[in-house]
Amino acid sequence: MYACLHGTGNLALLVECARGFSPHIEENPPDTVVFDVRGLRSLHGPPEALAKEIERRVGVPANVAIAPNPDAAIHAARGFQGVTVIERGQEAKALAPLPLNLLGGSPETAELLYLWGIRTFGDFAKLPPLGVAARLGDEGLELHRLASGHGYRQLREMVDPLEFEVEMELEYPVDLLEPLAFILGRLLNDVCGRLKSRAMATNEIRLTLTLETGPAHETSLRLPVPMLDQKAFLRMLQLDLNGRPPAAPVVKVYLAAEPVKPQRTQHGLFTPASPEPEKLELTVARVKHLVGHERVGTPKISNSHRPDTFTMRSFAPNQSSAGSVAIADLKDAPSLPRLCLRRFRPPRYAQVLVVNQQPVRVISPTVNGRVVMAKGPWRTSGEWWRPDAWNRDEWDLALESGGLYRLYYENDSGRWFLEGSYD
Repeated sequence: MYACLHGTGNLALLVECARGFSPHIEENPPDTVVFDVRGLRSLHGPPEALAKEIERRVGVPANVAIAPNPDAAIHAARGFQGVTVIERGQEAKALAPLPLNLLGGSPETAELLYLWGIRTFGDFAKLPPLGVAARLGDEGLELHRLASGHGYRQLREMVDPLEFEVEMELEYPVDLLEPLAFILGRLLNDVCGRLKSRAMATNEIRLTLTLETGPAHETSLRLPVPMLDQKAFLRMLQLDLNGRPPAAPVVKVYLAAEPVKPQRTQHGLFTPASPEPEKLELTVARVKHLVGHERVGTPKISNSHRPDTFTMRSFAPNQSSAGSVAIADLKDAPSLPRLCLRRFRPPRYAQVLVVNQQPVRVISPTVNGRVVMAKGPWRTSGEWWRPDAWNRDEWDLALESGGLYRLYYENDSGRWFLEGSYD
């Protein structure tokens, strides 16, 4: 069975009433809502009692109709005042008195039916279907089916936009983090509840604090995996606000979550256990609070020729397929000896004795010795337009002690540095 509400100028209230009975709702703007009420007999009794309950809850003047199919319910609600209940098999008889203009259709078809003397649903339903199809085509046959009360279509259900955001305007400015955390906990509970009702998680939370004076304070949590842990979100936001508090009292709070599908993983029986994503992300947030956001994450090589240049990005889970490919590649690759440069951070200042434009001795607090072999120089420079441009000559040295080192000379400052050692 399907129920229909028809009321002029109150579409939003009709939809709100329909949500109290069913999640399967179809809007027919500007004034009609039809929804699925199958299975409600055990809660509200027979269709007559259900129709009375719908009329009581709607709260505004509206016609209520219940019928075995959506189209019959819509036509009954639009054509009859008050409450109408149509039993199965009685659709054509119940709709017969309705005027034909409720069917809709093209003006040409409506004019032709008027010339034939057809004025009601019942008059149209009495015509033979084959004759209607021969004279009016597919449109006439569809209108004849509707006039007879025969329906078989499914609801064109309305889909709410997936927006998970909430805001709160405070009665008075808040300048302490403890009461602000209480407000954030309430908003997070609302947003996480909405996500959970849609079987969704989130990988990004955006927080905007409107301040009493000055620009808004904005922060965001970008998570490496989809999560839905309200307590972890609140703790991470608290750590961020403790390290970077708002510059003025807060008068309005806006919180938004980016919806994504939740993560579903199955761990192998013989693989080592890994920490839960929620606990790991909270630990990372605490480390960031101690050492700084720019010092925690995964290094990523920058798109530059500058030596040893990289940026830090958030941790991301490893892909098992990519790991298996890498292992296979290593197995197939020939076992060739390789040198690994272990960089000194920061590079160590050194004094170098140069003979015939080649270094012959290195003196530094940690590395001293005579050079037995030197390869270079290799000139590298770039980004001359920036204040931190680089212009240097690089050397690879073998010292008398057996150590292998990378040495470079800054042409602009005239100083030597030890960049690292080879393993």
